[in-house]
Amino acid sequence: MRLPLRRATLAAAVLSAMAISAAASAAPAVSPPIPAAVDKPYAGNLTLNVDLSDAAKNIFRVKETIPVTAGHVVLHYPKWIPGVHGPSGPLSNVAGIQVTANGKKIPWRRDLQEMYAFHVDVPEGTDKLELSFVYLAPATPNYVPLSFNEVSFYPAGYYASQIKVDPSVTLPAGWKYASALETASQSGNTVSFKTVSYENLVDSPVMSGKYFNRIDLAPGQETQVHLDITGDTAAGVKATDKQIEVQRNLIVQANKLFGAHHYGHYDFLLVTSDHTGHFGLEHHQSSDDRLFANFLTDADVNVAAGTLLPHEYIHSWNGKFRRPADLWTPTFAEPMQDDLLWVYEGLTDYWAGVLTARSGIWTTDQWRDSLAGIAADMSARTGRSWRSLQDTADGIPLSSRGGSPGWGNLRRSSDYYPEGQLLWLDVDTKMRDLSGGKHTLDEFAKAFYGMDNGSYTPKTYTFEDVVSTLNGIQPFDWASFLRQRLDYTGDTLPEHGIEGGGWKLVYDDKPTAFAKTAEKIRNSVNLAYSLGIVVNDKGSVTDAQWDGVAAKAGLVPGVQLVAINGKDYSAQVLKDAVTAAKGTSTPIEFLIKSTDDYATIKVDYHEGLKHPHLVRGEGKDLIGAIATPKK
Repeated sequence: MRLPLRRATLAAAVLSAMAISAAASAAPAVSPPIPAAVDKPYAGNLTLNVDLSDAAKNIFRVKETIPVTAGHVVLHYPKWIPGVHGPSGPLSNVAGIQVTANGKKIPWRRDLQEMYAFHVDVPEGTDKLELSFVYLAPATPNYVPLSFNEVSFYPAGYYASQIKVDPSVTLPAGWKYASALETASQSGNTVSFKTVSYENLVDSPVMSGKYFNRIDLAPGQETQVHLDITGDTAAGVKATDKQIEVQRNLIVQANKLFGAHHYGHYDFLLVTSDHTGHFGLEHHQSSDDRLFANFLTDADVNVAAGTLLPHEYIHSWNGKFRRPADLWTPTFAEPMQDDLLWVYEGLTDYWAGVLTARSGIWTTDQWRDSLAGIAADMSARTGRSWRSLQDTADGIPLSSRGGSPGWGNLRRSSDYYPEGQLLWLDVDTKMRDLSGGKHTLDEFAKAFYGMDNGSYTPKTYTFEDVVSTLNGIQPFDWASFLRQRLDYTGDTLPEHGIEGGGWKLVYDDKPTAFAKTAEKIRNSVNLAYSLGIVVNDKGSVTDAQWDGVAAKAGLVPGVQLVAINGKDYSAQVLKDAVTAAKGTSTPIEFLIKSTDDYATIKVDYHEGLKHPHLVRGEGKDLIGAIATPKK
């Protein structure tokens, strides 16, 4: 209803006055500042129970007790999660928060600037706060990977390493579990773990499931390593003798490479399922590894995803023990800086390829095929013209804020992983060349990580520490060598480790086994190196080469391919059309759909399919030498 002007003006004035009066009477006092963390013990132990009985309903029920004294308390929910490299704590999944003291509910209020912090005024005579809430997360009826940063709060003002917690987990009936946490006792379905610091609690997920398999990867050795597997089916958690053998080789080769280990025991927590995201997340004495349901039952998938377990395992040395100084923080509230992710992730990815080959998970040929795919992908990065490799690390926290999809080759994202491999291959082959084969990056591994055997107290480093260690092995201007590659913008790939390793990148019309399996796993067609597009299983273009012939014609991210040369779209029809146009002057004709509009476009591309391979170049086969197992 619209009021006449004079009445509306009067009503507005009255309402405004009422609002000001109400605000003045109801406005809370300004919250005290959030206390900075200090390195001293927190008084008393927190207790935490996570009840997974209703996990199949996507509900985790949490009860937490926090010792306090009367006054103002700030509780943090973990925001910056190690290994995730961004402010991605899933607070939006927390609901139903209740805080009680002496059996009475008391109010809380979120901080208006740091929204992962909650203010509580603790009444006199209170020695503990009791929190209860639910964590609403997609789960499955057969397994739950539990990360404690998702289901706990901690008091502000103290280092996470100085806050002690007594954790417990209530499992669904009949389920088994695994964790780097040490079990104190079990009563029925509730498992109680030994007291641990909050820092190590967040670093120690629990994996539980109906179908469960535990494999000893270090038989007869004093320091235990296990592969713990759960997933969708009983068949999907069974590993073959060969798969177990090569994973055991990985443990041996990693310890030979680094010369020390940094865990009291280690558990690979592997989920094999098609009902979860597929990724790995490193922890000091374990890793959260999630792979395809057929990872252990399909030989091609097992090979294609073969570097994930090695990658996360290597992080125990590189990332968890030796950690960039800007990525170490006293709590999970301080921002982390990602400028050295090309060491943290890039070097880890490089050694993952090396150890996957040395352990027999891959053959040397398969490692070279993997390098060929990476080199081709990085060569096709049109975004290199404006965005350096260094900036892909610096800017990665922004990825937690999302963004519109498409144009990935122009945007560039976490290229410090794959291009980081090429960077460190460049370092390794250069070191071997400079020294006439006397020195290798293996020596850097022992010098940088091979100390404090068994310790998992983080030891931080800087760019200067990396350069100094390299110079201590083989004198050279490593600082300039690295910076020239990290800071480069232009239209060529700045790393030359493949050529330095005695090989060169070429293209032909035959995909490698890796490329075939990748298309099967991702349900996509990758023509980035030829026509210049990537298409998903529904026929939608998900990426296109900026200024490429296809993009200029109208094949851009978001459009759907309906028909090609008069035939209904399919992956095979697309490949056949590219093949048929090779050497001709006839353009490929596409019927496309963009939103609700249809259009016919023609693409003048006549170079056929292109798939990357490595062939022998000049000089010694250093890539073969790097892949040779250590005796």
